[in-house]
Amino acid sequence: MNIFKIIEDIEKVDPEVYNRLDSRRSAFKNLGSLTKKTALAAIPLALGSVFQKAYGQSTNTIVEVLNFALKLEYLERNFYTQGLAASGLIPAGAARTAIQKIQQHEAAHVTLLRTTIQNLNGTPISEPTFNFGKNFPDWNTNYQTFLTLAQAFEDTGVRAYKGQAANLINNDAVLTAALQIHSVEARHAAHIRRMRNNPAWIIGDGANSNVPAPAQPVYAGEGNVSQGGINDIKTLGTGYSAAIATAAFDEPLTKEQVAQIVSLFE
Repeated sequence: MNIFKIIEDIEKVDPEVYNRLDSRRSAFKNLGSLTKKTALAAIPLALGSVFQKAYGQSTNTIVEVLNFALKLEYLERNFYTQGLAASGLIPAGAARTAIQKIQQHEAAHVTLLRTTIQNLNGTPISEPTFNFGKNFPDWNTNYQTFLTLAQAFEDTGVRAYKGQAANLINNDAVLTAALQIHSVEARHAAHIRRMRNNPAWIIGDGANSNVPAPAQPVYAGEGNVSQGGINDIKTLGTGYSAAIATAAFDEPLTKEQVAQIVSLFE
């Protein structure tokens, strides 16, 4: 076995391999300078624990996060697909064109997430059966209710991806793809919010979001004015009102918070 060749091959696939390893990264980087005897003695510990830590343990977490995201994308794709199929719900013209585009984006997200999970030797979750009328019985007959849910779903998606970013930090390719989806979800949210004559950003705990009580969990915590260790960012400059302080930053949602929101439609 040529350990140097193995590490060289791994580096070709993952150029940042050394940055994924713990305090042994320097030893690995300089392994070629060790004597053959010392290097061979280090191999079992190094390969058995460090590579497992860098790759094996992270894969399960990444697949779990991707399936978590996939459930949200299933929900959004299903929602827009059913909405477009509801006769007379979405007005013809710019509004319908926008919803069609968003539906296509969500479908592309589903395809990417399923493929990525499979490439990681994971199993994509099956698409759940959603009941959008569970708490919003007129969602597919009342255009304003439909837009209310669309806004809630897109705002949830933005905050949900943000909340899971740290769990993807060990895989640059997956993290990059998740951030690319995250930014598109934010564009969807801004567009839908403007279709409802709302500001494109969230102020406080959703007071300006014009959503009924069942959708309020989507905005939990958005009134936070403490950021980056600063207790109250309103104090940083003139004109930093509570509205500015909360609208300037989006808060992440935990898995538990997202699960509570999704449960409204299961």
